Amino acid sequence: MVFGEKVIIKTKGFSDILNITGSVQSILSRSKIDNGIVSVSAIGSTASVTTIEHEPALVEDMKDMLEKFAPKAMRTRHAETWGDDNGFSHLRASLMGPGITLPFSKGRLIIGTWQQIVVVDHDNRPRNREIFVQVVGD
Repeated sequence: MVFGEKVIIKTKGFSDILNITGSVQSILSRSKIDNGIVSVSAIGSTASVTTIEHEPALVEDMKDMLEKFAPKAMRTRHAETWGDDNGFSHLRASLMGPGITLPFSKGRLIIGTWQQIVVVDHDNRPRNREIFVQVVGD
């Protein structure tokens, strides 16, 4: 069986990190599929999906690490070509990846106590982000 739904979230950009674990679990519950895998993917080339302990200090640590890795002010050919100054956001998203796949059993995500599914919006402006959740199982 396969079941999918889209989630739309409002973000602030600049590597805003939002917890979507509850939304993913709700979609999983609506799917009526008991066991399998769930794929969670950001639609677009300047956002990522990953897992993290979504607590304020670690969220700030992640933002600091991303800024060191690909600073907002870095020169990019993309920004020079298109004038949108978001080359850094494409680089961050590309290296983190657009999505993740997680197992579930008995209709529940198999994740750790301190592990949440998050969307990281790397773009340089607020966005309405689309996330697609695909459930595959028996």
